[in-house]
Parts: sequence; C-alpha cells; structure tokens
Amino acid sequence: MLNHATAQIFVCLDPVDMRKSFDTLAQVVRDHFGRDPLSGAWFIFRGKARDRLKILYWDRDGYAIWQKRLEAGTFQFPANSVNQGCLEIQSTDLALILSGIDLDSARRRRRFALPDRRAV
Repeated sequence: MLNHATAQIFVCLDPVDMRKSFDTLAQVVRDHFGRDPLSGAWFIFRGKARDRLKILYWDRDGYAIWQKRLEAGTFQFPANSVNQGCLEIQSTDLALILSGIDLDSARRRRRFALPDRRAV
C-alpha cells in the first residue's frame, strides 16, 4: 500500500538502467545508497532520458515497484550540488516531481518544525 506521508523517501540522483527490476534495484540501494531496502523507505530512480521513474519499496511481505513513463516532457530531480549519490526528500517534493513542477522555481515557506531528536 502506498503511504507516502509517513515513508522516508530517497532519490538516486544518478540515472539508473530502467531495465533493472526488484533484486537489482535492491542491490543499487545497498551499494549506492548504503541503506537497507527492507526498511520500508521508498527509493526513487530515474532513467538517463529523464522520462521514466521507478519507486522501489518493501511492502511487509515483498518488494513493490511503482513506475511511470512520460509521453512528453521529463522529470526534474533535485540538483546534485553536494556531489552525493542520493538525497532524502519529503513527500511534498515527490508530489512536485511527479506533477512536473520546476523545483528550482518552487519556494518552501517557513513552517514550525520539532527539533531533530537524532541530533541529541
């Protein structure tokens, strides 16, 4: 079941061969992200032409893949400014990517946030 509001979402910033499926994408998660593909987090991949996107996640009893191919246009992923292979995004960012919104022109307004407990 797709529950993007509570899932951690990671984007692979480098293009991936879109012929890859469950096991090979899970191996990319281990090697490229350094994360456990069984964690329940979503891992997002795009093709070299940027017109295809796949989301791999573990759904309680097996891997699931959600994919989309655009008939026109491309997906815009966040810029790779720190030269890192993956980036954690929020569910609203994923919605913008899937809707074709230009991430560079979108501006996040200030909101209250609880302090990060992991930093303590």
